[in-house]
Amino acid sequence: MRYLSGAVKAISTALAEKRASYEGKLKLEDVEEPVNEASPEVREIIMQVLQLEKDKLYMKTPRFINEDILKIVKDVVQ
Repeated sequence: MRYLSGAVKAISTALAEKRASYEGKLKLEDVEEPVNEASPEVREIIMQVLQLEKDKLYMKTPRFINEDILKIVKDVVQ
């Protein structure tokens, strides 16, 4: 099967992911802002989920992470 070079470029452009245009404009404060301005409960959930993800990084296929996150949310909300 042969494709015209223009068609290949048009198809790949149409199907490609749109890349973020941060280009160095993003600062650490911008990334931390949602966490810093969140309520204490939300901040606690974020920190526990980040720790959970860090703990599971070594695993090839981390299991039950959704259940673990749900448990974290339920524990913090109660």
